[in-house]
Amino acid sequence: MRNISTVIIGAGQAGLAMSKCLSDRSVAHVVLERGEVAQSWMKDRWDSLRLLTPNWQSRLPSYGYAGPDPDGYMNMPQITGYLRNYAHAINAPVEEHTAVHSVTSHGNNYLVRTNKGDWICDNVVVASGACARPKLPQLAGAVPESIMQLSLSTYKSPDQVAKGGVLVVGASASGVQIAAELGTSGHAVTLAVGEHIRAPRRYRGRDIQWWMDRSGILDVRVNEVDDSDRARRLPSFQLIGDPGIDSIDLNALQAIGISVTGRLAGIQNGMAQFSGSLANHCAISDLKIGRLLRHFDDWAGRMNIPDLPDARQLPPTLLPTPLHLMSNLRNGAIHTIVWATGYSPEFSWLKLPVFDQKGMLIHDQGIVAPGLYVIGLPFMRRRKSALIDGVGGDAQALSDHLIANRNRRAA
Repeated sequence: MRNISTVIIGAGQAGLAMSKCLSDRSVAHVVLERGEVAQSWMKDRWDSLRLLTPNWQSRLPSYGYAGPDPDGYMNMPQITGYLRNYAHAINAPVEEHTAVHSVTSHGNNYLVRTNKGDWICDNVVVASGACARPKLPQLAGAVPESIMQLSLSTYKSPDQVAKGGVLVVGASASGVQIAAELGTSGHAVTLAVGEHIRAPRRYRGRDIQWWMDRSGILDVRVNEVDDSDRARRLPSFQLIGDPGIDSIDLNALQAIGISVTGRLAGIQNGMAQFSGSLANHCAISDLKIGRLLRHFDDWAGRMNIPDLPDARQLPPTLLPTPLHLMSNLRNGAIHTIVWATGYSPEFSWLKLPVFDQKGMLIHDQGIVAPGLYVIGLPFMRRRKSALIDGVGGDAQALSDHLIANRNRRAA
């Protein structure tokens, strides 16, 4: 049994940023990691994945990208190396291959049990990430056994996918990237599309993330939006980290032979049923991106940004005709389903009354309970909270709160 002020659980970007901020405030702490630093980036993503944010945007406390390609996008080995170099640079007290079995109350403190011994601490910071496990819908259980099913953690490359048709379910960033990769590798791909947000990689000569960053959209606070729960559930932009690909929206996918249909609504007796709401989802997506681009234009006009090409509108999303609403999963046309239906956190080891009726962690901008914090969740404090570029500001705010709370307890 060891005693320490603070235990951080997770050594990804959020846990390392918190470690740096606690070190700056002379708070004794340890970072527990189930695998190695940047484990999720190294093991739990598909082979060709790159960051959706440019390298210049990989900003962490007292650390930034210093390589030759600030406008490029790191692949998984590069981001793993980047975070490991950061851990070394800040001398983070990481204990790797340490799996947390449970966190419970221990008087006025917390007891953290692991496979390598237990800790008693005043504070726990949960930094295990928002993408700990892939979300799978219940209807996955109705898929015929003859069809291979892959999730966002088990899909690695087209090489593992059997010849034949593929159904990709979900059209956010992950879904459109995987659909494009499978389509260009020779598979007949159908993409089931629900709510989504299209976006150009570049607009008026600048990366879309440049606009999001400079215009202040990424710094919007959670208490400045009307519906924080809704804001946290918004799908990611349809983007790919490739400077040579300006668009990976539904128009671009259909142009390379990808078939699109509506949201997968059910599977019954081997028949996949798709929603007829595709036109509505596309119209809403077109409306949202048009409104966002006009916001950028207005901001650029107020700021007198020089050397910008003229504003332009995106063409409307093309709809397939006819729209197929049924697919027989038993006739051999579909051999594989890839569930690109997002991720969720994994908090089963957190044995405390801090969850709502739906099993969601209750927190107020990262503050869960006295001495208990979470970091790295979507729109936790600001719109960029789940980005590498966003965890630093959140870590500073939570570290300040931790210090103030410690001082109150000591008074």
